[in-house]
This record gives sequence, structure tokens and C-alpha cells, in this order.
Amino acid sequence: MSTIVTVKSVYSDQSYQFVNDGDPKRGGVKDVYFSPKRDYVVAIFRDKLDENQKERLRKITSDYFNQIKNKDAGEYYLEEIFRWPSDVIEYQGRTGVIVPVYNPKFFFKKGYRSSELIKGQEKNGKWFAAPKFRHFQYPLNLDQSELGDWLSYFQICVNIARGVKKMHQMGLAHSDLSYNNVLVDPVTRAANIIDLDGLVVPGVYPPEVVGTADFIAPEVLASKYLPKDDPNRKLPRRETDLHALAVLVYIYLLRRHPLKGGKVHDLDPEKDDLLSMGEKALFIEHPDDHSNRPRAQIASKWDMPWADVSKLPYTLLGPYLKQLFDQAFIEGLHNPSLRPPADAWEQALLKTTDLMQPCANPVCEEKWYVFDNTVSPKCPFCGTKHEGTLPVLDLYFEFKPNVWRPENHRLMVYHNQYLFRWHVNRNVIRNERLTAADKVPVAYFTFHNKRWVMVNQKLDTLRDVNEGVDIPLGAMVELTDGKKLLLSREDGGRLVYVSLANKAK
Repeated sequence: MSTIVTVKSVYSDQSYQFVNDGDPKRGGVKDVYFSPKRDYVVAIFRDKLDENQKERLRKITSDYFNQIKNKDAGEYYLEEIFRWPSDVIEYQGRTGVIVPVYNPKFFFKKGYRSSELIKGQEKNGKWFAAPKFRHFQYPLNLDQSELGDWLSYFQICVNIARGVKKMHQMGLAHSDLSYNNVLVDPVTRAANIIDLDGLVVPGVYPPEVVGTADFIAPEVLASKYLPKDDPNRKLPRRETDLHALAVLVYIYLLRRHPLKGGKVHDLDPEKDDLLSMGEKALFIEHPDDHSNRPRAQIASKWDMPWADVSKLPYTLLGPYLKQLFDQAFIEGLHNPSLRPPADAWEQALLKTTDLMQPCANPVCEEKWYVFDNTVSPKCPFCGTKHEGTLPVLDLYFEFKPNVWRPENHRLMVYHNQYLFRWHVNRNVIRNERLTAADKVPVAYFTFHNKRWVMVNQKLDTLRDVNEGVDIPLGAMVELTDGKKLLLSREDGGRLVYVSLANKAK
């Protein structure tokens, strides 16, 4: 029989209610109960907390919660990126936290392709990290309607990177960042970081755990048997979050682990795993040391072709992400200070989406691919070649009056592709602070009468530099090889240089 229980905040007169049916949802350390309207949950720790743990919760639910809420993009972070605890309660001598319920999009609508066994369950990120769950012959394969496309996972990774960036800006570390603590919805390209009641404040509130297997940084794993007060013991902190973030991005985009290869360090499986993920960790795609390449010939059929790094190498992600993976898994793997920060991942992911092309094959499972800068581009997943010319727009900025320099940023054109303010002006940064006006397209591209054209929607000072004429609102300009277009005359305005790839020989 269910009863409604009323509890009070430890720090205010605020009251909360939860439905106790005697069978709460059991997490790792908490029992979780829904409010009567199911708009929040009351998560109660099974074990009593010490004073330091209680003080950590107070800071997380008050100081840090308000710090997010009252800053720019606070609503965005609290709705789209985090499920942040907002208050602390006590019930029968145990401590609990109030957490908003997960958005309905983070629950499976269908689940498995052949059954509804997991319908209604949480979309834990682990479901979407391994290729087996999308393999049509795998017994537990997910329904196609749940999987999204390859482009979905870039935005998912952007959301995760933004969450890590925000925590680090506030001086916090997650300490247990993994796909178990991220909810994912590829359909809406959304991700939400959860289980935030154990955040680490370096030097003030130490970590409660060392992390989740597969995401623990090598230095933490290699020293985990030392006493916590040993100066050589490495505990979770900002740099270990950055390792976990890099692993998450790699796994979601390439569906394999960056350190789990074919090299054997010890015949004892437990010792071997400790070495291969810790002291002896080696990137499976290290350009100079191939000893940890995955053994594709003995990989599970469910993991192919993703297990074969020669067929789907990390370089297919484009130059921006390749550079960051080199920093994370080669230069910074055993040197934490060299790991890329979260905002670098965010910007590299977003710039890479500007290199994306839709695959022309209607049955391609991934639907998108990154332009590989070759004269004859093709989809690496299904092998379909791009037909016809392909406009490439390189962005330039004005270094000094009438001197333009390349921005190391380009936009690939496809039918019905859009141009936005963040392409037009380098002072408009594509991040969580974009205004609604910034998100409105200012131009679009289309293939019209066998020509590629750009249609001006909102650019007041668009100019065809080659012809020396302005392009008025509503007019179009053809994208020809060598065309230069000045997108804006305002401060920070960019110029684009058009190249046509895949031209007929």
C-alpha cells in the first residue's frame, strides 16, 4: 500500500512529498522515490552521511546551484545539461536530495526492436556506446527509432563537453564521469549529466570514488592501491574528468574504447587490465606504436566494422578532433596537464559538424560523414561516392585593413544547408550563450538549375567581391570556383572563399 510522505528541507521551511510504496528504485547508494506529481524525486542515501558529506551537499544544492541558476544560460544548463540537486532533506535519520525528474525524452519509447522489455526505462548512455546494440542480428538490438544518426552523437558530445566545462569553471570536478552518469537521447540529440551529489571541490571536498572502469584516468588507476594521504596517490580531479571526457567522445563517435587493444601485459586478466588501462596505457591508434592495435580478425561480429581501426580510423573524424585525440591519448595520456580542456572539445565538435555531408545512400545506417578533403569524397561507412560538385567555403578574418587570413574553419555546402551568424561574424561564438536571434539562419544554400547558389535572407551587406556588387536581401549568388563573398562589413565580419571539390575531370 502506498503512502505519501512529507519531508522538510534541512535549510529552509520548504516541504516536499514523495510516494512510498515500499519498493523504491535502488541506485548505487540511494533509494529513489517519486513526488506525487512526478515532477521531482527524493533520493535518500541508505547509509548515514558524515558532516563533511552533508556540507558538500549543502554547497552543491545552494551555493553552486544558485551560481548556475543566476548566471548567463542558467536555464539552459539546468534544463538541458544537468539534473542538478536543488535541496537537502532528512527522513528517519537519513539524508536525501531533491532532484528534478528526467525529461521524458530520456526514457525508451520502444526499446528493443523485437520486444518492449526495456520500454519506459532510462536511456543510460551505455546503450548507445557499443555497436552490438544496433546490430540487427544481436539478440538485444535497439529499435532503429531509438538510435538517431551519426550526426546525433556529435551534438550529444557537445552537451557533455559543455557540462564538464561549466563544472570546471566553477572549480568543481565530477570525479565519476562515464556513460553510466549520462542520459542520452539520439533522436533529439540530447544528453544530460546526472548523479551530481558527489562533486569534488579540490582541496575542500575529496572524491568519494575513483571512477567507473573504462573511464578512470591512467594515473588514478596506477596509484589506486596507495593510501589516500600518500603524496604519490592520484585522486579524481579536473584532469581526470578531461580523460573521461575524451574517452566518452571517442566511444560515442567510434564505438570502441581508445585504450582496449590487442596488447597483453600479463597473463592474469585482472593484472593485465590494470596495466593496460593504467601504467602501461597505450592509444590503440598510436601512429608510431602499433602494438596495441585491436585484433580485428578475432573481434566479435557484433563489433565489426568499428573494431577495425584500419577501415574506420579516428582520422575520419576530421582534423580538429584528430588533433584533440592526439593531445588526449598520446601527449596527455600519461601527462594530465596536456589534456585538452572541455571548451576545446566543444568547439572542435561544432567545427567538425560544419564539415559534415549527408550520405546519398538512403539506406546508409550513419546518414552523415565528415568531408575528408579529397578530390573524390565518399562515405566511409557504406562507400557511397558523392555525385556532382561540392562547394567548400573557407572562412577568412580581417587581420588588418584589407589583409585577410584563413580562420582554420570551413563550411561544407549541401542542399538546404544554412548559414548562421556565427559563420558571418567571428565575434559571435557558437556556444550556450547564443541568443534566439543568433540561431535564425541568415542565408541558405541550394542546388538550383544545376548550379549551387546561396540565397541571402538577412545579410544587409553581403558583397560579391569578384564582381564588385552587393547581393540584396532575397537575391541569390552562384557559388563558383574561386568566388569571394564578403559576408559582413561590421567588426568581426568574415569573408568566404569558395572552392568546388569533386569537379568533373
